[in-house]
Amino acid sequence: MGARRLGRERALQALYQLEQDPKIEEKGALDAAWTAHDDEGPRDPAADEFARELIAGVKSNQPAIDALIEEHSHNWRLDRMQRIDRNVLRIGVYELQHLTEVPRKVTINEAVELAKNFGNEASSAFINGLLDKIASTVGKA
Repeated sequence: MGARRLGRERALQALYQLEQDPKIEEKGALDAAWTAHDDEGPRDPAADEFARELIAGVKSNQPAIDALIEEHSHNWRLDRMQRIDRNVLRIGVYELQHLTEVPRKVTINEAVELAKNFGNEASSAFINGLLDKIASTVGKA
């Protein structure tokens, strides 16, 4: 698995934990995500760095990210979405807005893969459609 994909997975797991228990610090949540996968070998430094970037970016931009998600998710309030779906969307929106080196298609495909691996059977289609709409409005090619 590539470093960025692994970083996205660990970032998703950490963001999920942070939402579950806001008293946890970002570093602690990410450490727990890595520890849960100790059987997969040592931490990949590039994946860890990317995960930290995603977590920090999502957390520091979360009000704007959440507003953009709610604006485009007709009939779905953010608080009614599955926690996994919410956090996959947050990562995806952060990438679309702030990681100019990551192409739109890659961001959306990676988010769909996260949704397939961690969400329910409807998650991937929901994530795909919503991120595609958002990508169009933020001008990501």
